[in-house]
Amino acid sequence: MKSDRSLSQLSLQRPELLAPAGNWECAKAAVENGADAIYFGLDRFNARMRAQNFTEADLPQLMTFLHRRGVKGYVTVNTLIFSKELAEAQQYLHTIIAAGVDAAIVQDIGICRLIRQLSPDFPIHASTQMTITSAAGVEFAKSLGCQLVVLARECSLKEINKIQQQIAQQETSLPLEVFVHGALCVAYSGQCLTSEALGGRSANRGECAQACRMPYDLIADGEVVNLKERKYLLSPQDLAGLDVLPDLVKSGVTCLKIEGRLKAPEYVANVTRVYRQALDSVMTELERPNPLTPFPTREGGIKAPLSAMPNGRLTPTERGWGKGQSDQEHYNLEMAFSRGLYTGWFGGINNQELVHARFGKKRGVYLGEVSRIHNEEVTVKLEAPVKPGDGIVFDCGHPEAKEEGGRVYGVVSKGKESVLTFGRNDLNLRRVHIGDRIWKTSDPELDKQVRQSFAGENPQFQRPINVEIYGEVGQALIAIARDRLGNIVQVESAISLVEAHTKPLDTERLQEQFGRLGNTPFCLGTLTNHLSGAIMLPVSELNRMRREIVVQLEELRSQPKRWQLHSDVSFQNLLPSSPTLREAKATSPSLIVLVRNLKQLQAALKAGIETLYCEFEDPRAYREAVQLVRQQQQPNKAENSSLLTPNSQLPTIWVAPPRITKPGENWILQQVRASEADGYLIRNYDQLQFFAADRCIGDFSLNVANPLTADYFQQHFSLERLTASYDLNITQLQDLLTSCPPQWFEVTIHQHIPMFHMEHCVFCAFLSTGTDYTNCGRPCENQEVKLKDRVGSEHVLKADVGCRNTVFNGTAQTGAEYVQRLIELGLRHFRIEFVNETPENVSKTIHFYSQLLRGEITGSQLWRELKLQNQLGVTRGPMGVSALRS
Repeated sequence: MKSDRSLSQLSLQRPELLAPAGNWECAKAAVENGADAIYFGLDRFNARMRAQNFTEADLPQLMTFLHRRGVKGYVTVNTLIFSKELAEAQQYLHTIIAAGVDAAIVQDIGICRLIRQLSPDFPIHASTQMTITSAAGVEFAKSLGCQLVVLARECSLKEINKIQQQIAQQETSLPLEVFVHGALCVAYSGQCLTSEALGGRSANRGECAQACRMPYDLIADGEVVNLKERKYLLSPQDLAGLDVLPDLVKSGVTCLKIEGRLKAPEYVANVTRVYRQALDSVMTELERPNPLTPFPTREGGIKAPLSAMPNGRLTPTERGWGKGQSDQEHYNLEMAFSRGLYTGWFGGINNQELVHARFGKKRGVYLGEVSRIHNEEVTVKLEAPVKPGDGIVFDCGHPEAKEEGGRVYGVVSKGKESVLTFGRNDLNLRRVHIGDRIWKTSDPELDKQVRQSFAGENPQFQRPINVEIYGEVGQALIAIARDRLGNIVQVESAISLVEAHTKPLDTERLQEQFGRLGNTPFCLGTLTNHLSGAIMLPVSELNRMRREIVVQLEELRSQPKRWQLHSDVSFQNLLPSSPTLREAKATSPSLIVLVRNLKQLQAALKAGIETLYCEFEDPRAYREAVQLVRQQQQPNKAENSSLLTPNSQLPTIWVAPPRITKPGENWILQQVRASEADGYLIRNYDQLQFFAADRCIGDFSLNVANPLTADYFQQHFSLERLTASYDLNITQLQDLLTSCPPQWFEVTIHQHIPMFHMEHCVFCAFLSTGTDYTNCGRPCENQEVKLKDRVGSEHVLKADVGCRNTVFNGTAQTGAEYVQRLIELGLRHFRIEFVNETPENVSKTIHFYSQLLRGEITGSQLWRELKLQNQLGVTRGPMGVSALRS
């Protein structure tokens, strides 16, 4: 009963509406259209480095503006921080906290620790970059001192409700925030290494290159699959949670977040206004006296996603045009920015709907198909309104090529069709074809309305204040005003009240005078009249009191938040003890091999590898893998090994659970543990809990990039080693190894980097007609699939037991040239990984790296050998990226 009651209380909360702001104009657009809070980045350490962003010098003025308007401001510090950046990050955080910012949105575990060291009460919001998908993740964030968690976008409403229930039962509740609108990353935030792998631009450093929006060919068993015009296989439609707002409110989420710090102020204004109005409407319905009355079904709305229609179009009935206000809302959202709008993962997994694959860029509102072209005129059966001045584009199914488009000059209705004309020489109609789809990309009239919503100096969005009036004859009139943030002021009249013979002050007159709040941030909410008797006061005095209320409330609001701030502490207080190399140098370097099938495991065993990791698609196969290694552990099996010596340890096997764990998936972890392996490779917060009593090694997905993060895992979890983040180049890796005991770490020096890790199942979406694992026929179990990019590289696609997909870089990368340097720094554990290599390939690669660790060949020699051996060649990868990034 306790948890039910707390959820009931949660569900009545009005969620905060949080809007993005990439610059001053966007901040104003958000405020004037009803945002309760904005989030923004400064010029360092934020996940949208391509945005204009703000500077530290802007903070005092920005926070004063926001607070005066009753709006909160959150700074994004949502990237990984490297060792040499900690001093700068400390100063940066000091400035943010002192400026009275309302919270920081943080990815890096070490930075959470540093904030708590600097200030015991400054709020920390765990970023979606922390990849939190479960109650265990919320509990982890709470242990770090976070006050709110931004859940992964992949969480469904059912999963959100389950997380709420579990954290209430475990008494580890924190407020939860979800994204409600905007672009969807196809990969889990904080787990995407694509930009890093392909160009040294890390998404975990705010430099995403949006490779998911590019076209790919699907190759199954060596043959290109003919998907016709579907080429954007990794580009999800944009999230639009408008139609599930009632369910989100009922789930008890505290904050609804709009994506878009790279978007224009018109986008911010448009989308914020739509969600402000819709949320207020939902709250009015849910707060009605009879809470059992079912919430009415929204009229109109997005009845079906773009992908569900023939040729990717919506019919007028399905789109719901002409059914009232919600049509206008959806029209505005599509015009703001749209790659197609969809409820994302809120409704659960539907792999036929998430990615329509026809384009990866902004389109707008679908108008219809070209049915005739004649005499510079285009005929179309309109499925949405269009008028002269609107901008359109013709979509012939090749969005990567230059497309024809322009401004509409005239629209003439002819029966069920309409004829569109264009300005002379505005477009080349010879490049337009019958059957081309037409999209409206610009609506100048809407743009003008949107711009006007945040133009000028005077406030346009006002927030209510409640006023109470007290007084009696011979005393001053007292007005007490409160805003919804809890600010309260009291103003007294300078003139005593006198008895009224005509026109006494009544509630209506008081409402009229105190309600004259134009050009202020306020509007009158309720006014309660407690006056005794028939009394009067000059109108001029009432007006003065009203102005004084405004001044005092603005003054109260604009005072910066006074967070505790310790100026005498430093990140250096959190650093681990000074590392010593003596212990590390007493041991020889060891080679760890990660394999992804039994044949690779047999090859690694034959090569005498002592530490083996397995990552199989089906964890039930781990039992057989463990048995294979147990047989090798028999003394008579060790004789044939080229690497084992009389003092060598017997081989150990460690198995890997999947990267993501969601509510209800502990059965997968139980399957993994049932293998009775020697230890487990830990990828997420659930696994830290589940395998707490077992031997464990932290994998790269824990994003260990600095000594504060490394020390936290060492102090709080019994991990034997940590895998250094794949975002580190050689200079940053050296900095990490010199700031911590090097025996804490292992480094992956050869691998096909896991680029995308996604809830989206490419197998199901494009090799079946099913929606999920229940009806897809499991093409992942019987087909070898690759994705071919624009430059011809073929990237391996694998599914895990949770049906999540990983795209592995088709080109292996090596850090061989840096191994000697790392050995000198005391590193002793070097990992190499295989994906789909043959056993022969595995044996050769192990042989070369074994020679390298024994000092028999140099890194450059190994590099050259691998170039010859591997058909695709190898790349030095992120580890070799210039130290300019350090």
